[in-house]
Amino acid sequence: MATSTRRGRSPEGRAEVRRNLVAAAARLFTERGYDDTTVDDIAAAAGVGRRTFFRYFRGKEDALSPDHERGLARISEVFDGAHPDEPLPSLALRAAETVFELYTEDPEVARLRFALVGSVPALRDREAASVHHYRRLFTRELTARLGDRPDGELRAAVTAAALVAAHNQALRRWLVDGARDADLPGAVDHFRRVAPMLPLEDADEPAAASDLEDVTRRLERAARTLERESTRRTG
Repeated sequence: MATSTRRGRSPEGRAEVRRNLVAAAARLFTERGYDDTTVDDIAAAAGVGRRTFFRYFRGKEDALSPDHERGLARISEVFDGAHPDEPLPSLALRAAETVFELYTEDPEVARLRFALVGSVPALRDREAASVHHYRRLFTRELTARLGDRPDGELRAAVTAAALVAAHNQALRRWLVDGARDADLPGAVDHFRRVAPMLPLEDADEPAAASDLEDVTRRLERAARTLERESTRRTG
């Protein structure tokens, strides 16, 4: 136990302990069922104590989640470090792509998580909450860059929703197809297909009277396209 405690003191050690806890939770939830697995079971399987578990998670419903704090921080870092002349569509896509690693760094855990989230309401609720955090962050970052445009907040909200939906759809496609490392570049390419759907191409130009209608049409078109893709892959 002392070894685990020492290992968790460095950033690398903490990341390792967290990965072990997530892997243990995924395995136990799958083998025993979510309701029949306790925090103590997860901690013991990961080789740590109960107190260590609660340094990383508030409860067992959080134990299967990727490190969303790290994911949100990465997105902020991309926006903060971007060159002022980088086109906004490119910046938004680049920031969103950093999140793929959170879900794909351990394909086996990702596959188990995908199955469990689909069948356990408590885990599904946690995943839905994380989606809201990503959408809110993208909306805030994009709104800050759309200046005083009359439709700036709307464009930011539409873009954030489309980015998160496209990311989730591409990730789900990868998981349904077997979560193979070799297929990950294809999943990222699939995500990038959202680019022409984003209402950002003319974000630096003066707003026109028809912008609201144009943004609405883009959102509706993006939603229909993503829904068709999702139905075709999972139906």
